[in-house]
Amino acid sequence: MMDDQSKNLILATALSFAVILIWLVLFPPPEPQPRTPAENQAATDTPLPNTDVATVPLTVETGDSVVTDPVTAADDAPRVRIETPRLTGSISLVGGRVDDLSLKDYRTDLSDDAPIVNVLRPIDVDQSYYALYGWAAGSGLTSDQVPGPNTRWEVGAQDMLTPETPIILSWTNDTGVVFNRQISVDQNFMFTITQTVRNNTNRTIALAPYGIIARHGEPEGLRNFFILHEGAVAMADGELIETDYDDFEPARSQTMQTVIANGWVGFTDHFWMTTLVPSPGMAFEFGTFFDQTRNIYQTTARLPVVTVGALQTAETTTQLFAGAKEWEAILTYQSEGIDRFIDSIDWGWFFFLTKPIFWMLHELNLIIGNMGWSIIALTLIIKAVLFPLAYKSYVSMAKMKELQPLMEELKERAGDDRKKMQQGMMEIYKKEKVNPAAGCLPILLQIPIFFSLYKVIFVTIELRHAPWFGPFRDLSAPDPTSILNLFGLLGFAGPPPGSIMALIFIGILPLLLGVSMWLQQKLNPAPTDPTQKMIFAWLPWVFMFMLGSFASGLVVYWIANNAITFAQQYTIMRTQGYRPDVFGNILDGFKRDKKAVVAPKDKIQSHGKKRRNKDGKDK
Repeated sequence: MMDDQSKNLILATALSFAVILIWLVLFPPPEPQPRTPAENQAATDTPLPNTDVATVPLTVETGDSVVTDPVTAADDAPRVRIETPRLTGSISLVGGRVDDLSLKDYRTDLSDDAPIVNVLRPIDVDQSYYALYGWAAGSGLTSDQVPGPNTRWEVGAQDMLTPETPIILSWTNDTGVVFNRQISVDQNFMFTITQTVRNNTNRTIALAPYGIIARHGEPEGLRNFFILHEGAVAMADGELIETDYDDFEPARSQTMQTVIANGWVGFTDHFWMTTLVPSPGMAFEFGTFFDQTRNIYQTTARLPVVTVGALQTAETTTQLFAGAKEWEAILTYQSEGIDRFIDSIDWGWFFFLTKPIFWMLHELNLIIGNMGWSIIALTLIIKAVLFPLAYKSYVSMAKMKELQPLMEELKERAGDDRKKMQQGMMEIYKKEKVNPAAGCLPILLQIPIFFSLYKVIFVTIELRHAPWFGPFRDLSAPDPTSILNLFGLLGFAGPPPGSIMALIFIGILPLLLGVSMWLQQKLNPAPTDPTQKMIFAWLPWVFMFMLGSFASGLVVYWIANNAITFAQQYTIMRTQGYRPDVFGNILDGFKRDKKAVVAPKDKIQSHGKKRRNKDGKDK
């Protein structure tokens, strides 16, 4: 019969294992129920609410006239170059689309000849992805008298967009109304679009500016992994709204939602994002739509109606973020007025842990200059913060070890009488002032911290391709070493991450993880119960193989955590008069059919060592 301490340790360990395994492997988000034909027909027939302006196109008009007409096809459309310290690309003068954008600071992989990351793509290439702006016609105008997705714009004297030189696009309709669009860009990833309309007629006109981000098909490499949101993301007056691609509604079935003061809407990928950002304090409507016929996903932001009197001018300004989800850049934009923009990074359920953990890791990296050593430093800080709880826990565990002979004697007296056994144990705990559950606390606290750090390493771009040393060139990827290449000493690569071979022929980090867990167990003698002994014997190696495919940065944290825990527990147990015999416990683990020996009351269980008072004297 096992004592309460052993039960609690096994329960805590099993709970840790179950939470990690279930959350990270077994429970992807449920697939949405398919809509019936009747439901689809009902959705298609649902009219949009009436407005006092013409409805903004719910799907981007990229039909035959755009794709096949030699004048407006993307291949032949005139373009304006984009060149900044961090961006390169171009803007199509057909529709004024921002549809060609790449990030100079990021490459697709770690190879020397890897291309830079492409964020936006024109209509005539696979998986087109672009942003465009226009006006919805209201009173005094028809739909062909406002610039739209296919309007051919003229560019001013400046023919290249840089942070120092904005460009101005112009178009005049057949009634003399002049539309100008000034586009500027900063040193990072934010475009500012100022749209101006000059009413040169003798009548009042009404129209509404809008922005659209359109994506043809789902992005390449979509993970559909529950720990990471990829799809539409919006902030509506403090409420974060996330829409997976599976949850997009057919275009005509979804109504626009109203934002009273502050918000933004767009698409977010793993590390990249494209977002429409109306001016802070400006009300607008937004929607997320899916054109099933053309396979186009779309987010739309429609601003309030603008009324322009005869010979008058109106102006509206919005922003477009297109680039990497860098913490510092996004936090800067938030400080400039974009409401809760930092929440565009998927911090997850444990945001109250992931945000401060990432902040601390980011600050440590600024000081140390190496993300691997920063993770180890972060582990030291976390262990220091939790030390008061750990101290109480380890003291309780040490006292429990001192009570082990009494427990064994009680088991012999109680036999199969469970009630008598429980009563006797409670009397011992009360008399000795020991809390048997205290030893589980550090283990349980590690669950949310472990998951939060996993989230940070997985979703933040700062960990992408972050090197440590030697073969560890990307801490967001699994350990690249393997037993097959002598842990990186030989000149060839190990099995590809995620393969069966990589799982079997593990790297050096998972191996160190298993050894560190095994050594931590050896601070205490093996349980006398055969079932407990078997579970404890296998647990380090199960974790070693299970965590072997995780991000190497996470495994580094767990190894450092185990090493610090070992040192803390060993030191505290010594101060409490209990002298752990690590070497002896290791040797005992290799002995077969070893029978449990019940020590006398005045002896400790491990190798007959005497119990000692805090002053070091034998009792």
